Amino acid sequence: MGPRSAGEEDELDKVTLFPTCLVSLLFPDAARAARRVLERAGVAVEMAEDAVCCGQPAWNSGHVEEARRVAEGAVHALADGGDVVLCSGSCTTMVSHYWPELFEGTDDQQLATEVAERAHEFSSFVVDEVGVERLGPLRAVAPSAAVYHDSCHMLRGLGIKDAPRRLLAAIEGLEVRELGAQERCCGFGGTFSIRYPELSSVMADEKVDDIIGHEAAEVIGSDSGCLMQICGRAQARGVNLPGRYIAEVVAAAIDAGG
Repeated sequence: MGPRSAGEEDELDKVTLFPTCLVSLLFPDAARAARRVLERAGVAVEMAEDAVCCGQPAWNSGHVEEARRVAEGAVHALADGGDVVLCSGSCTTMVSHYWPELFEGTDDQQLATEVAERAHEFSSFVVDEVGVERLGPLRAVAPSAAVYHDSCHMLRGLGIKDAPRRLLAAIEGLEVRELGAQERCCGFGGTFSIRYPELSSVMADEKVDDIIGHEAAEVIGSDSGCLMQICGRAQARGVNLPGRYIAEVVAAAIDAGG
């Protein structure tokens, strides 16, 4: 899919940005950066203030009723037509793939299905729907090398791999290096890291070692949970490893690019 034609650009006049609960609570700069990027592309952004959680943690633990109760608020907050952009590949997977099943047989089934069809992960929306060229010149604050981490849900659930790389490739002065075990999980997995902390830590160590071996100045990702896992584990080992959500990198490149 390519960027929409001029005749279709009116459909992009407004989108609803769903930060997701982890971003809203712990990484608010990521949501602000996503809004900045979208607005730079000429898109009016409405924040989904009442869409708190998609229900994924409870859903992944098998608590269907609890997941539905948590997600109900988000479904209704996103009821208005138009594209919904999420600051998380993992949450986009939940909304687009599992909401129709989660709300099957309920009064919200049709609404949940409609929202699912309008849900987009941030980087894929910017690249495939908006078009990177609408962002104008992008330049790194200083020449640097980074690695991009593919989150499991985004890569395997949504099949999104190229979009974030194409977005980052548009930034002059930023070199993105591929990891040795690029598609290996970081060990976060939401509740997985809580249930199996020892195994989760070992998986994070493998990811940290891979990044260190590539002499990257930072790790970039599309899921803040993964960045929290990787950078948190690095910090626990006494390793300084900055991590940024992809929209933060692009927003900074917009400012540097003038």
